Amino acid sequence: MICWKCKKEIDVSEIFRTTECPVCHSQLHVCKGCKFYAPGNHYDCKETVEDNVTDKEVSNFCDSFSYGVKTGNAPDKKSDDARNAFNALFGD
Repeated sequence: MICWKCKKEIDVSEIFRTTECPVCHSQLHVCKGCKFYAPGNHYDCKETVEDNVTDKEVSNFCDSFSYGVKTGNAPDKKSDDARNAFNALFGD
């Protein structure tokens, strides 16, 4: 699989709430690494979740979590950069 943050190929068989990327040490059980992460949807999630996770890059206790960044399926960094630039100008 590929780390959602550093985009490096990593060898991790299971992801628990405390699992970190062996390359960049970012947490992996995060919204931005989940296959249900969908910016613009309710709470930025394709699943029906009751609680909003405000920091999408910090480990959470979501029961719907399923790691979604597989080999060749890394999120588009260009779109993330554009979204971050927009949010910096106009706020979240």
